[in-house]
Amino acid sequence: MTNNLEKTVRYSPASFATEPTKSTKFWRTFLPWQFIRFFWLNLKVMRIVVGGHS
Repeated sequence: MTNNLEKTVRYSPASFATEPTKSTKFWRTFLPWQFIRFFWLNLKVMRIVVGGHS
């Protein structure tokens, strides 16, 4: 019986997550945008809940 398991190389570039860009970091920390997304998500959830209870 042969053992054909692929092994990962330790500390290779493929084993690390990518670093976010400057614009991604900005949008993740920009509070007005976070409030807009928070309310938008809540509206979407409420639409699903209300639609399921009618």
